[in-house]
Amino acid sequence: MSFFKKNKEGEQLQDVHEVKSVNPMVILACIIILAAIATYVVPAGTFDRVPIEGTDYEGIVQGSYHYVDNSPIAPFDVFVSFTKGLQNAAYIIFFLLILGGVFKIVETTGALHAGINNMIKATAGKEVILVPICLIVFSLISATAACCEEYLAFLPLMYMVCMGCGFDSILAVGLLFCSSAVGYAGGMTQAFSVGVAQTIAGLPMFSGIGFRTVGWAVLVTATIIYMMIYAHKIKKDPSKAYNFEIDKKYRAEMDFSTDNIAKLTGRQAAVLAVFFAGFVFAAFSVIKLGFYIDEMSAIFLIVGIICAIIGGVGPGRTADAFAEGAKDLVWAGLIIGLCYAATTILQDAQIMDTIVNAMGEALKGLHSSVAAVGMFVLQDVLNFLIPSGSGQAAITMPFMAPLADVLGVTRQTAVLAFQYGDAFTNVISPTSGEIMAALAICHVPYGKWFKFMWKLWVIWAVLACILLVVASMIGYN
Repeated sequence: MSFFKKNKEGEQLQDVHEVKSVNPMVILACIIILAAIATYVVPAGTFDRVPIEGTDYEGIVQGSYHYVDNSPIAPFDVFVSFTKGLQNAAYIIFFLLILGGVFKIVETTGALHAGINNMIKATAGKEVILVPICLIVFSLISATAACCEEYLAFLPLMYMVCMGCGFDSILAVGLLFCSSAVGYAGGMTQAFSVGVAQTIAGLPMFSGIGFRTVGWAVLVTATIIYMMIYAHKIKKDPSKAYNFEIDKKYRAEMDFSTDNIAKLTGRQAAVLAVFFAGFVFAAFSVIKLGFYIDEMSAIFLIVGIICAIIGGVGPGRTADAFAEGAKDLVWAGLIIGLCYAATTILQDAQIMDTIVNAMGEALKGLHSSVAAVGMFVLQDVLNFLIPSGSGQAAITMPFMAPLADVLGVTRQTAVLAFQYGDAFTNVISPTSGEIMAALAICHVPYGKWFKFMWKLWVIWAVLACILLVVASMIGYN
């Protein structure tokens, strides 16, 4: 999205080196092809399933795995999977389009431009405090209300703030989606993955919250330290930013000048008040009222209309701005559709259960501490194939819970291994629709993001293994 574009005639963009990177659509197309090839190589199979009382999910009957006739994906159906992926992800895609349109409306009023420039001036020299505040606040929201794709709503604003404060686009993505990962790993009262996993495992809902809270504190502290170091480094020398050349290009199109900044007008202040009130109400409604994507879309549409009226933007300009903003995010929607296409192929070919069964067999005979870590590793691998937390819980926990009994691992520890495996991989997996959309919105090539993330991911993984060993040793239950 193009924010704060300079419109002075004759103004030139800064010279930038041509930045070549692999288009994320190419990466996802390769993954889809590999998934299609796997349907010819991996035997098809399935477990018998029974309804799980108190949930909308079906559980696997332990020991019921059996082979079925192979149904490999025909070459033509590989292309069909793209449209299926778009349909399956429609709720996220249309949310993004609406969000892009609303942001463009608010930008058209001039309030965002004036507000952020005033904020940058007021916080000069203290910008780094943004890092711990965002990580703690957003990770707690994820730990309690299971927010992840909802953070796409905050991303354009976070992008503008980070770019204006002298940080970079990678930090903008990290502050939101690393927060989400750490929050999901903590999962204190998070119903979509922890709640489902514990229900399937026969555990009281949200039991074991104390140890999970300790785990969250350890992980969020490590994340804050890592990102503070990066923020200080690029603040001191912007060329150290992993996405420096691309950011330089887009920063040149923005106007963050703090010279001769005028105070906010009454209209601009009112627009910003309504805009931020919309975010607060959206967050409150997700946590307290059970709202989700459809309701959030409605909230932001209402906010956009009110901001246009207050800002004096006529109906014609409002409609044009909305269409332009939505157009800017069509690319991100296509990326999400491709992510969902890969999962669709594996499910249609009935090879997902085969993969789960093989992984479970590989864990048998291991010491309980090693088995707990092994469960974490296997959940990591499965998360590349099943990015949905509740979906992964429904597929793997009916198998992992009784397997934990056989291996001498408590079911609570098995749920913890699932949590960590589900949380961390989503931040680096090219099949994660939310992270790929976020990278597309902020103009961050996947390779640059991976370069930033891999060290933090290793730190998370090491800490997760330590926590799982401790959980196994103390009989966490």
